Amino acid sequence: MPSPEDSANGIPSTPPTGHGHGHGHSAPSASRRTRRLLAAVLTPFALAAVTGAVLLYPFGQHSAPEAKPGFTRNPVDGVVVAARTGSCTTGGTSGQGTGGSGNCVLLRVELHGGPASGSTIEQRVPDEPTTPEFGVGDEIVLSYSGDSPRESTSYRIVDYQRGGWLLVLVGLFAASVIALGRVKGAASLLALTLTMTVLLGFVLPAILSGAGPLLVAVVAAGLIMFCVLYATHGVSARTSTAVLGTLASLSLIGLLSAGFAALTGLTGLDESTSSLISALGHDIDARGLLLAGVVIGALGVLDDVTVTQTSAVWELHHANPRLRWRELYSAALRIGRDHVASSVNTLVLAYAGTALPLLLTYKLSGQSFGDIATTQDVAQEIVRTLVGSLGLIAAVPLTTAIAATVVLSENDTRDGAGDGSGARSEERRADTYGVLDVVRRAAAEGSTRAVLGAARPRRGSRSRH
Repeated sequence: MPSPEDSANGIPSTPPTGHGHGHGHSAPSASRRTRRLLAAVLTPFALAAVTGAVLLYPFGQHSAPEAKPGFTRNPVDGVVVAARTGSCTTGGTSGQGTGGSGNCVLLRVELHGGPASGSTIEQRVPDEPTTPEFGVGDEIVLSYSGDSPRESTSYRIVDYQRGGWLLVLVGLFAASVIALGRVKGAASLLALTLTMTVLLGFVLPAILSGAGPLLVAVVAAGLIMFCVLYATHGVSARTSTAVLGTLASLSLIGLLSAGFAALTGLTGLDESTSSLISALGHDIDARGLLLAGVVIGALGVLDDVTVTQTSAVWELHHANPRLRWRELYSAALRIGRDHVASSVNTLVLAYAGTALPLLLTYKLSGQSFGDIATTQDVAQEIVRTLVGSLGLIAAVPLTTAIAATVVLSENDTRDGAGDGSGARSEERRADTYGVLDVVRRAAAEGSTRAVLGAARPRRGSRSRH
C-alpha cells in the first residue's frame, strides 16, 4: 500500500500480483533467463572457435613452407634516376625476360635497400602495352635473387612502390571514421585491426601449413564474429542477438556453398590457385579454398545486416513498447526487405567488378552467355554471389525473429511480471496508467483520500473479471 505522501506526489506503486507478493525472489527475471539462454547457446561456439584456432595454428613451424625456386625473391626498394628508349638486344642485362628484338625502356635504378644499397644498376623493360611505364623519379620494388648484389642480372623489377600513399589513404580513412563515429568509430577501427590480425596471423599460416581451408575459414569466421561484434557494439543482449543471427546465417551459407560446389563440379583450380599449388610444391584443397573465400567474404556483409536488423527491432520497440511480437516482427521485416535488397545488389556488383576483366575476355571469345556462365572461373563467381545472397536473405527473418523474442522478454521484466505471464503484465500496465490518471486528478484537488479510494475499486474490478 503506498503512503499518502507518495500518492499525493504522483509516484505510482506496483500493484500486487494475484498471489499477493509482487516482488517474489523464487525465480530469475525473464530478462535474466534470456541472457543466460543466449550465453548458454553462444558460449560453446566461442569456445569451439578458440579451441579450433589453437589446434589448427602451426605452432613450432614456419608460417609458410619453403616455396619453389623462382617464385620468392627478396624485395628491394629503388628509385628510377634515368630512363631512355633503346634496343632490347643490347647488353642483355635486365633479367626482365626481354629475349628478342624490339624497343625497350632502359632504366638506371638507384637501390635503397638490400646488400648493395646506394649502388646503381641497369634494367631493361619491354616497351609493350602489357608492361608498366616507368619514368624518372618513380619509386619501384625489385626482386633480388641473392647472387652478386651489384650485378644487374640479379635484380628484376616487380612493381611500383605504393607504401607511402597507401599509408596516407589509411590515415585519411581512420581520421574520417573517428571524426564521424567518435567512440564507435574508434571501436570499429579496433575491430578492423582484430579482423586483419586473424586473417594474417591465423588464416594464412594455417592454410599454408596444410590445414583444411574450409575448416580454417569457419574457425576464423567465428573468431572474427565474436571479437568484432562485441568490440564494436559492446557486450549486451542486443549484440548477442546479432551474433546468433550471424552464426545461423553463416552456417546456412557454408552448407549451401559446399553443396552447390559439389553439384556444379567446381574444382577451385583457377589460375591463381594453380600458381599457388605450383609454388608450394604440395597439394592443397582447391575446392576448400574456394569455399573458404565464400564464407569469409559473406561474413562482412552478414554482420552488417544482422546488426542493422537487431537495432531496428530495438528502436521500434523503444518507440512503441506496446507492439506485440507479430507487429514488431512485421515492422522490422519491412525495414529488412529494403536493406537486403540493396545489400544483395552490393554483393553482386562487388563480385562483378572483381571479375570484370575475366568477363571482358570471355566476351571477346564470341561465346554465348550460357557457355561463359558454365566455365570454371565464372561459375564459381556465380555460386559465390548467389549463395552469399541466399544467406543475406535468410539472415533478415532469422535475426528479426530472435531480436523480437529477446527484446520483448526484456520488456516483460521491466513491466514487473514476477510470474512471467504476459497477460498479467498487460493488465498491470493498464492498472498503472489508470491509477496515475486518478492520482493526477486528486493531486490537483488536494485530496489524498480520494486517490486511495478511487484506486481500490479498480483493483477489485480486475479480480472480478
